[in-house]
Amino acid sequence: MIRKIHVSRIAFFLVLALGLIFQNRALAAHVSAMDSEALAALHSLYDTTPAAKVLGREAVAILVFPKIVKAGFIVGAQYGEGVLLKHAKIVGHYNISAASYGLQAGGQSFAYAMFFMSRAAMGYLNESGGFEIGAGPSVVLVDQGMARSLTTTTLRKDVYAFVFGQRGLMAGVGLQGSKITRIRP
Repeated sequence: MIRKIHVSRIAFFLVLALGLIFQNRALAAHVSAMDSEALAALHSLYDTTPAAKVLGREAVAILVFPKIVKAGFIVGAQYGEGVLLKHAKIVGHYNISAASYGLQAGGQSFAYAMFFMSRAAMGYLNESGGFEIGAGPSVVLVDQGMARSLTTTTLRKDVYAFVFGQRGLMAGVGLQGSKITRIRP
């Protein structure tokens, strides 16, 4: 009887250990895919928007979300995962989430890149426990017209953001607050 209990305990811990190993491998594969997708998205932005490349050379860090999915009908939500790059090296992983309420319907996916131009803005991201767009450093959403006129002498804000690679259809107006949080390994 004691031997059966001992064997079943060993089997239980063996199954638990194997589960943790496979979970870690799955997580590593997910992180590796996210890293590759983020780098590809950033290169795609650079290829289509020369101003982004200018910002990339001057930025203290770049936060890239290769795919954010947004959907809603009256009430909406969005979520995505991305990477933080410093000097072209991945130094962290983050997620972005948001909720919205208002006249809206549909679904879409898009990529999002934030160029941190100052150490103070980077400090806010690292120390705040979650970067809330609209509550921290000033964020400038760069559109096509503004992108044409950006040069290293006109850069004056803390953070520049690009939305690109949109797919799908989301129509309407809503109030939205996005929160960016570091994913702990």
